[in-house]
Amino acid sequence: MMSSSPLAGAGDGDMESLPLAAASDYASVASTFDPLLSTSPPSPPAPAPAAFPLSRASSSFVDPPSYADVAAASSPRSASSSPATPRSARAAASSYSHIAVSDPETAAEPAATSLVSGSAPTYVSYLVTSAAAHPSARRHAVRRRFRDFVTLADRLADAFRGHFVPPRPDKNTVESQVMQRDEFVAQRRAALERYLCRLAEHPAIGPSDELRVFLQAEGRLPLPTSTDVASRMLDGAARLPRQLLGEDAVAPPQDVVQPAKGGRDLLRIFKELKQSVVTDWGGVKPPLVEEDKEFLEKKQKVQDWEQQLSSASQQAEALVKAQQDMGDTMGALGLAFVKLTKFETEEAMYDSQRIRAVDSKRIATAAVKASRTCRDLNTQTVKYLDTLHEHLGIMLSVHTAFSDRASALLTVQTLMSDLASLQSRIEKLEAASSKVFGGDRTRMRKVEELRETIRATEDAKCCALREYERIKENNKVELSRLDRERREDFLEMLKGYVTSQAAYAEKIVDGWETVAEETSGYGRRSDNMTS
Repeated sequence: MMSSSPLAGAGDGDMESLPLAAASDYASVASTFDPLLSTSPPSPPAPAPAAFPLSRASSSFVDPPSYADVAAASSPRSASSSPATPRSARAAASSYSHIAVSDPETAAEPAATSLVSGSAPTYVSYLVTSAAAHPSARRHAVRRRFRDFVTLADRLADAFRGHFVPPRPDKNTVESQVMQRDEFVAQRRAALERYLCRLAEHPAIGPSDELRVFLQAEGRLPLPTSTDVASRMLDGAARLPRQLLGEDAVAPPQDVVQPAKGGRDLLRIFKELKQSVVTDWGGVKPPLVEEDKEFLEKKQKVQDWEQQLSSASQQAEALVKAQQDMGDTMGALGLAFVKLTKFETEEAMYDSQRIRAVDSKRIATAAVKASRTCRDLNTQTVKYLDTLHEHLGIMLSVHTAFSDRASALLTVQTLMSDLASLQSRIEKLEAASSKVFGGDRTRMRKVEELRETIRATEDAKCCALREYERIKENNKVELSRLDRERREDFLEMLKGYVTSQAAYAEKIVDGWETVAEETSGYGRRSDNMTS
């Protein structure tokens, strides 16, 4: 842009002292500097996403964000008002009209003791406010700590086997030590709020007593805390001798409806492990198999869908990173033209230099505005494509529900194998007793004991079979719901993504077309010189 004039040679050293702004400098400069004293005040740039997917605002799950105001105001393609979305419709149909997690407070453990004064362990509690959907419902406010959320998740996992229970946020112990405490607490608060909103939107969990007690019961959470693994293992070890002696060999019906985990019933764990090994490795057909072909086909489709979803999520992350780099690079270019314009304005000796400085100002302004538009567009991209990450997280719940089904089936198979084994033992004892004149009283007494065990095992099998059928029905209902919500959510995601891309691209094009019209004189002068 510099003309061949005496100033050009004299100013070479000064130009070298004006380095181009790096991309990292733009974020701090563009938020406070209006290039070339533009008459329109700059809008603060939206925070650039560090990685996909970003955690959205606390209320964005219930009320999805609309397009940026700048795009809605500039593009005729954008709707004047946001229509009702599938997510907002599901939130409106839930049992709660309001759920929020706020006001984190740090408190000391009540029974904590420490040798060093002032170093007692602490925990963070959150204020959970909620209101039921009916108009006369009052708002409840309770204090809950993360341990309470873990207890709630455990109770829901036991009570809603076969359902796609939304997964709770992880504990992230290592992350909490690396991150700043305030930042970690803020992220956990937002994650816990989204977790409760997802629970409330679930058609089975939303109206449940477990969630209602968690949200409304004041004081300490009246749900029993989960027993640690060591205690369960000790209980299981204490019961094992009695089980081996036949005193407690059959699991009560109320126990077989829950999976054999945690070590509370070691004999049952060993039996089910044996049954699993015999079925998988011994080639022995179990007495009951999974015969629902429709379910098996859907299960395979879900696994294939998860792989495609994971690939799409990775590509979306790459897209967000590329758009962020584009915005930063465009901003750096604008600031470089700002410095160049300032130099030509201050050092100009000819009118041609001042004219080119004005054109440089236009390019700089358009570049910085395009950079801000790219950053706003990236924020919208994250909000819409975050649906990929959300449904990828749902796959964890799907796997857990399928695991519940497999566990319930294994329990039924094990009990049916036990019944067959007990019946075989009775037949052998009766055959041996029939060879003794007048019968063998000892063997006959043992036969009666085995028949009593068979009756108890039969009751347990019936309960386990009913639980298995209940989980099958839950799987069927949840798969149908997942298919419906997946279609709705992805249609909304694609429509929103495409519309926002078109609106922001139109805004960027309009800005550069304005610059092209303002600098069209160069083209006319070039044509005249050529002719």
